[in-house]
Amino acid sequence: MKLTDIAETVVARARDRRRFVVAIAGPPGAGKSTLADALRAALAAGGETAEVLPMDGFHMDNGILEARGLLARKGAPETFDVRGFADILRAVRQADEEVLVPVFDRSREIAIASARPISPETRIVLAEGNYLLVDRAPWSRLADMFDLTIFVGPDEETLRQRLEARWVHYGLDQAQIAWKLDGNDLPNGRFIIANSRPADIRLDIF
Repeated sequence: MKLTDIAETVVARARDRRRFVVAIAGPPGAGKSTLADALRAALAAGGETAEVLPMDGFHMDNGILEARGLLARKGAPETFDVRGFADILRAVRQADEEVLVPVFDRSREIAIASARPISPETRIVLAEGNYLLVDRAPWSRLADMFDLTIFVGPDEETLRQRLEARWVHYGLDQAQIAWKLDGNDLPNGRFIIANSRPADIRLDIF
């Protein structure tokens, strides 16, 4: 599907809904954030109001991860505040007041609280993140919170190339990149592909 097709599908499904929540899920490096931003722009160009709700804003703090022996696995399913994300998602679905959501700053590896407002007038919310469609607890508690689901799942070689380029961009050396890829990112990606519910829209690449 082209971006215009996806935007048209979202608008058609939303109809006259006051708030319509789309999940954009997939492995790390799949292009979820790129798709979410592009879809937001396409919807805005068509006269819709839309905002992105990134799951990455709910990374646990490094201090907590270090205390739990999980810092090297940051980005794995158990390193997110799932309940906090679910609580924010419920508030967003109500569409009765402004909701301030956190955003992850990858260059500093920290989540910034209350960094993005979602106003009650925003009709379409694009939630994007790795584990949104995972059918295992605690992620499975999100299952009923989305009105439309999209899964982006490139082949593993494409993911490897994209992820390697990401970590080169952030200045990691080859040993660090090797660990990020084969010790964390790609195993997480395999878990996501194996354990995610079927989506309404499936894209092999974006």
